[in-house]
Amino acid sequence: MEIQALLITFREALEAFLIVGIITTYLKRVQRPEFIKYVWLGAVLAVAASFGAALLFQVVLTGFAAMGSEMYLKIAIMFISALLLTQMVFWMAKQSRDIKGKVEGKLDQFVTAGNVLGMVIHSFLVVLREGVETVFFFAAISGGNIGAAMQNWGAVSGILIAAVVSYLFFKGTMRIPLKTFFQVTGAFIVLIAAGLLVQAFSMLQDLNIVGSVLPHVYDLTWLMPEHPIDYDHYVRDTGRHPLISGQVGLFMKSLFGYSSSPSLEEVLLYIGYFAVLYLLLRRPQADTEKQDASSATSGRTRPAGSVEGAETLQANSTAGAETLHANAKVAKES
Repeated sequence: MEIQALLITFREALEAFLIVGIITTYLKRVQRPEFIKYVWLGAVLAVAASFGAALLFQVVLTGFAAMGSEMYLKIAIMFISALLLTQMVFWMAKQSRDIKGKVEGKLDQFVTAGNVLGMVIHSFLVVLREGVETVFFFAAISGGNIGAAMQNWGAVSGILIAAVVSYLFFKGTMRIPLKTFFQVTGAFIVLIAAGLLVQAFSMLQDLNIVGSVLPHVYDLTWLMPEHPIDYDHYVRDTGRHPLISGQVGLFMKSLFGYSSSPSLEEVLLYIGYFAVLYLLLRRPQADTEKQDASSATSGRTRPAGSVEGAETLQANSTAGAETLHANAKVAKES
């Protein structure tokens, strides 16, 4: 859970830091530093609101646990978290191309109108969105114990690393393009999303809500059991030790959704998720490349209409010259 918490808080905090940093840098550049305090006010209010959302969410989870419906809520949270993480990947792929220009374009309206309230609300909503998403993801990876996820070293480390990276970025000492940076972090986010999706589906099968054509496609318990208990059971039943510890298997399960003996549906869902994601991400990129190639071609090639117009102009000029020459000849003979 610690590694998951680190990746999630790093990703969410990095986005918040970058956008707030872009806003404050822009305000300094246009010589309107008096607005900066309102930006930070909105960010601080959003952090406080995020803690309030975490407390409220924990109360809801406790209520479901008291009613005996906690498992169903956990499954729903895992499915929704996988969807949100996937949406985050699409956001990164789209916004990383020109996140700076889009944020500054929106700020122009606030600065021109002197809209202080709009500045506060904008920074508030940016940070609040990241905070609420973090709370939701923590609920998914911790099995509903949001407080434990917030207090572990992974969550704190993720925020600190995001702060350092943002500082280096705005100081100009970090030369890695944002697009490349988001692609690397996005790869880990996709793996976490796929793991949550498969784990949620597996829980549905464990509750017999969804059946299975083939409950166990393969069994890798001999290699790496997915839990220390499975490790002990394997040693007891066979007298042999698996090659890799159950602690490692538990780590891989919590981070990437590893299963030592998955059902056929889990395998197909896992592979299908990556296949669909690849196709959806590839389409906008292909369209962009096609537009760039079309623009480059049109820039190098002169339109047919221009060629025809030039030929017509040249023909008219030639005909006019011939007419003038003929008139001059007639006048001379006269």
